[in-house]
Amino acid sequence: MSNMHLIDDILADDIKMEANRAGFGRGLVAAGKLDKNVVAACADLTDSTKMNGFAETFPDRFIEIGIGEQNLVTVGSGLAAMGKIPFVASYAAFSPGRNWEQIRTTICLNDQPVKIVGAHAGVSVGPDGATHQMLEDIALMRALPNMVVMAPCDSVEAEKMTLAMAKDKRPNYIRLARENTPVITTDQTPFQIGKAYVFRGGTDVTIISTGTMTYQAMVAAEKLAKDGINAEVVHVPTIKPLDAVTIVESVRKTGAVVTAEEAQIAGGLGGTVAELLAEECPTPMKRIGMRDHFGESGKPDELIKHFGLDSLHIAMAAHAVLDKK
Repeated sequence: MSNMHLIDDILADDIKMEANRAGFGRGLVAAGKLDKNVVAACADLTDSTKMNGFAETFPDRFIEIGIGEQNLVTVGSGLAAMGKIPFVASYAAFSPGRNWEQIRTTICLNDQPVKIVGAHAGVSVGPDGATHQMLEDIALMRALPNMVVMAPCDSVEAEKMTLAMAKDKRPNYIRLARENTPVITTDQTPFQIGKAYVFRGGTDVTIISTGTMTYQAMVAAEKLAKDGINAEVVHVPTIKPLDAVTIVESVRKTGAVVTAEEAQIAGGLGGTVAELLAEECPTPMKRIGMRDHFGESGKPDELIKHFGLDSLHIAMAAHAVLDKK
């Protein structure tokens, strides 16, 4: 196992459930209390993105932009240029989905430390369907120079991530889910921007996951253990810059790798890990994620299973990659 101070029982029936966007909301209020330069702006989704707590606590430091995502990030860039630490939030389908050019030109080109919050990402958005199930955001954002790209595994990590973002001097993107998901980390679990963490030690296969898919990866490892397979789970909260050292060290040990993400594997976590390993450590590999198609309307759990993003499919991918080892 590992020393990451995770919860005691990952398979507990009464495991705590909370949306990671709730942790972001708490972290934003805490960041605002620590630094008066922290400000926030939202595109008419204050409650949904959990910016409401900040707006209520610091009404003079909150701006309701309205439905104008291009303006949202441009205002954020201007605030950053004046020495503020702006967090700008919308649904990921609209930011970065609608305003990528403004993010590129006003934030990244000028290297302004704007904190972009993309909520309701992934197919687990559920019944809102394909238009609102943002799956391409990791690829869009990691292609931008200067941009840091992150996805917390749960609400506890999201709170820590938000506090770290407020102190980081670079443009940041945080990817948040809509639904309640298992809380698997604790206050003692480490987090640092740019670091990956071995949540479960193993020797046979490496499962590399990001965001709320790390819970599915941990459950998959439990399933594999029953088959006599010792899987190592590497949680990647920071997709860019990628912690190449931790990933390559794990993969050299196991000689087989599976990646797992609730996003397009083209350009996402699977893509960046494949690029890394192709250069540093060519290894048999399987990628779990969306394969060049859009989402659908349905219940979140149904969609996770339908698109093969659950623990069972991760375990099956591990068996398949081990056959190639």
